[in-house]
Amino acid sequence: MRVVTDLFVSALVRRVFAAGGFAAVERKGAAEAGAVFIRQRFRDGLETLYGPAPQSLFGEGDQDRRFEIRAERCQATECEAIIAREARFDPDLWLVELEADDVTGLITIATDSKS
Repeated sequence: MRVVTDLFVSALVRRVFAAGGFAAVERKGAAEAGAVFIRQRFRDGLETLYGPAPQSLFGEGDQDRRFEIRAERCQATECEAIIAREARFDPDLWLVELEADDVTGLITIATDSKS
């Protein structure tokens, strides 16, 4: 059984702070099942945007939330455009902003090998 979105986001924010980073919920969506997008900001002003991975990248019986990179080390305006487009499609999405150098151990990045 998958954890509800508001609990997942709350735990993510706590893990980021525990790792020495900063996190904030920029946009709250549906508490039970809203899609989560993560905006990672870097010190050089660039950003990486992570969004929900497609179901085809999940293993059989896999219940963890997995993310895919939607935009990597790009200007903020590019991330904002993607988020705006996604919000028109899904007004219940969540947006979490992170200031952390590395997301390893914080979120699971989906790969083609279903890892």
